[in-house]
Amino acid sequence: MNDTPQQKAPNTWRVHLAQVMEGKPVQRLITVLILINAAILGLLTSAQIVAEWGWLLLPLDMFILAVFVIELALRFVARGPGLLRDPWAVFDCIVVGIALVPASGPFSVLRALRVLRVLRLVSINPSMRKVVQALLASLPGMGSIVMLMLLVVYVSAVMATQLFGERFPEWFGSLTASLYSLFQMMTLDSWSSGTVRPIMEVYPLAWLFFIPYVLIATFMMLNLFIAVIVNAMQDAQGPDAEAEARVQREQMILEELRALRAELAEMRRRS
Repeated sequence: MNDTPQQKAPNTWRVHLAQVMEGKPVQRLITVLILINAAILGLLTSAQIVAEWGWLLLPLDMFILAVFVIELALRFVARGPGLLRDPWAVFDCIVVGIALVPASGPFSVLRALRVLRVLRLVSINPSMRKVVQALLASLPGMGSIVMLMLLVVYVSAVMATQLFGERFPEWFGSLTASLYSLFQMMTLDSWSSGTVRPIMEVYPLAWLFFIPYVLIATFMMLNLFIAVIVNAMQDAQGPDAEAEARVQREQMILEELRALRAELAEMRRRS
C-alpha cells in the first residue's frame, strides 16, 4: 500500500531538519559557541573577573548552555531515539546534562565538571573524532605492552629495593617507593642528576642497573606505545583514502563513458 502525501510530509520534514542540523552552518555556529564557552569558563575561575564582569559572563554562559540544549532537542526531533545509537551524540547528551544539574549540596562537585562542555569540540570536529577513534582502536594493542611494561617495572623495583633501599630509603626503601621512583625515571625527570649520580657516589656500578632500565622502559616500551598509536591512526585514515581513490576512479570511468557516447553520436551523424 503506497504512502499518502500526508504520511510522507512529516518524514520529509524530519529529513530536512536533520540535514540542517548536520550542515556546516550549524556546526560552525556550535563550534564558535563552544570556543566562546571555553573562554567564559576559564574567566569564571577568577574571583576578580567574576566580581567585575559576572553580570555579563554568567548570563552569557547560561545562554550558550540553552543553545546547546535546543540544538540537542532539534537533533532528537530530527532523528528520534535512533540518535542515541551514535556514541558521540550520547557523549554530547551526558556533557550537556551534567551542566544542567544544580551544582549545590551533594552535587557541588559537578560545578568543576561543567568544563566538560568544551570537549564537545571533539564530537563536532570530524578530524578530532578520527584521532579519538584511533586512540580507542589502539587500546587492545596496547594491553600487552602495558602488561610487559608493568612486569619490567615490578621486577626492577624489587631489584632496586634490595640493592639500594638500605642506603637510599627515601627512593628505594620500600616496594611502593621503588615503583614510584622508577616510574619517575621512566619519564626521564632528572633521572641522572637527581637520582643516579647520588647513588653512584655510594654504589659506583649502579649505572649497570639504571642505564639498561631506562633504555628498556623508556626508549623501547614508550616507542612501542607510539608505534601502536601511529598504526591505529593509519588504519583510521585508510578507508577514507580508499574511498577517495574509488571516487576518482568512478569519475574517470564516467568521463570515458561520456567521451565514448560523444564519439558514437558523432559517428551516427556522419553516417
